[in-house]
This record gives sequence, C-alpha cells and structure tokens, in this order.
Amino acid sequence: MTTEYTGAGDPRRSLELLWGVRERPRRGPRPKLTPERLVGRAIEIADADGLEAVSIRRIADDLGVSPMSVYTYVPAKAELLDAMLDRTLGEIVPPGDETSGWRDRVAHVARENWRIYHAHPWLLQVATARPPLGPNLLEKYEFELRAVEGLGLTDLEMDAAIALINGLAETTARTSVNRAQAERRTGLTDQQWWDATAPFLAEHVDSSRYPIGDRVGTASSEAYGSAVGPEHAFEFGLARILDGIEVLITSRRAPDRPEAKYS
Repeated sequence: MTTEYTGAGDPRRSLELLWGVRERPRRGPRPKLTPERLVGRAIEIADADGLEAVSIRRIADDLGVSPMSVYTYVPAKAELLDAMLDRTLGEIVPPGDETSGWRDRVAHVARENWRIYHAHPWLLQVATARPPLGPNLLEKYEFELRAVEGLGLTDLEMDAAIALINGLAETTARTSVNRAQAERRTGLTDQQWWDATAPFLAEHVDSSRYPIGDRVGTASSEAYGSAVGPEHAFEFGLARILDGIEVLITSRRAPDRPEAKYS
C-alpha cells in the first residue's frame, strides 16, 4: 500500500478548507455541492475501496458532477486528504467522566485511537508528521492532554506520554487490520494458513534448535488462535505504559508529603 502524507498540499488552502473559510461562489444557482459533502463522499470511498480509490474524478462521478465542480470547493487531493483525516478524528469520543482516575482517562484515549483505526483502516496509510491543524485534530489533542493534566508531568512529558499511547494504538491496530485484510485477500483463515504450514515445519525443522521460540510461540498461537495477537499486545502494552507513567508520577511526589495523591 502507498503511504500518503498530510501537509503535502498548499498549507493556506488546506487550512481554509479545514476551517471552512474559503470564499464560496456567489453567482449562479445555489450550488448542490459543499466541502462537507465532498469530504464525506471521499471518506466513504476510502472506507469501502481503500485510499487508492479516492480521486477527484471518482468523487465527481459518484456525485454526478464534473471534476471542475469539485475543484471549486476542494483545491486538490492533497488538501482533501487533510480534510478527510480531520473529519474522521471528529468521531473520537473524549473521556466523559472528568472525575474518573487518570488511568481510566488515558486508557479511554488509547481505546478510542484503536477504535478509529478499525473504523477507517485507510488512516494507517496516512503519515502525519505534518498534521492537518483542523478543529477536530486540535480538539483531540486538547482532550488527550487533559487526561494527563495536573499529574506532576512537565509539558514535554505530557506530550510524549500521549504520543506513546497513540503510537501503541497505531502499531497494534496496524497488525490487527493487516491480519483481517490478509484473510480477505488470500481467502485463507489463520487456522487454514497454519494447517498448511505446520506439516512442513514438523517434517523439516528441528524445533529443539529453537527451544524458547517453540515454547513461547506454541503458547501464544494457542492463546491467540493466530500467529499474532494484536488485541493482547494492545492491552498488555497499555497497562505497562500506564504503570510507567505512574512510576514517574510517584517519583515527583515531595519526600515530606507521602500522602500526596494524583487523580
């Protein structure tokens, strides 16, 4: 799959699209297109057929208009991609109970990131080193930071903690999505793949050469029903990250205030 990059278009035109400040046509009949409708259709195409299927011509054909009509509202595919990503981020639900413990808040953030990648797998093809600074992305960053606000972390540590959580969700979701896509594209379930692979290994590979790998691999494949276990890796990694953040928080407590608590 081809990796697409946000921030690849004209920065100003992208921001105008993201924030809805582009000047709309004033003459002629009331237009039947809107940026919101075009971006929504692009997301539907990507969800159904993959990011590669998204093009200005495909959107125009689907909506029964000319490509030039689409360009009136969307400068180019690069800016369209920025808007698509920002729109999907608006589906992420922030932690609702502000009085819950910080571990619950951060875990909610992680699980919402995991969920959005499964709802829109094409997001895993989008590199965001230059993030589209739209309203939904900024709102997402704000409520993610609120999950770790007031814990005694520095601003840089707060940013790094959220990046670590989001990275875990992305990495494990990628494995999960790839596993599902492999089954659809090959027509083989994980069990069928293993049934075809195991006889060769049993006949030609001396498992005593790899005693640890054989033991651990057998245990994990039996537990997962697959060669990989992204759901377990996600939950295990999340728990360990939360433990690590808690150790850091505890280390910041003043020695003369052992009763200090962080919510």
